[in-house]
Amino acid sequence: MGKRSNFERVERDYYPTPRAAVRPLIPHIQNVGKFIEPCAGNGALIDHLEAAGLTCSGSMDIFPMRHDIRMGDAMKKTAFLQDGDHIITNPPWDRKILHPMIEHFSALRPTWLLFDADWMHTKQSAPYMEWCVKIVSVGRVKWFPDSKNTGMDNCAWYLFDVNKDSPTEFYGRTT
Repeated sequence: MGKRSNFERVERDYYPTPRAAVRPLIPHIQNVGKFIEPCAGNGALIDHLEAAGLTCSGSMDIFPMRHDIRMGDAMKKTAFLQDGDHIITNPPWDRKILHPMIEHFSALRPTWLLFDADWMHTKQSAPYMEWCVKIVSVGRVKWFPDSKNTGMDNCAWYLFDVNKDSPTEFYGRTT
């Protein structure tokens, strides 16, 4: 999964979102009533956010793993993305998929995405950082519950909004 390991990536970058990866985000989404989850997978992120008091107004995945998640490609279903205050998801980290998602989703709604923290320090991030409202550090995530190790990459939640009108805020680790 990481750049410093030789493990094969899981097909479609399917890594269910652990609760520990969501905890740092919670203080930053207290004003969000309804959210949309366009890369819902097995619904783990939905469950964590709903446990924190948010309401999922729509979920989708190209290969949903739960009966209440619609099948479809959220990059092509713009109407699906209209009924929520924010889009919140753990997207595929493949840049050919991630970058178009940043553009597409943040043009529709403020969008929280969980992916590697190192991305913000790369040249490829430059076109998207103008839309980056907040970065919330998560640290290394234990993606596989039965593993004794965490992932090799630090992660962060990024809030993107094409209507951004202030400097990017950064929040370091609190735990």
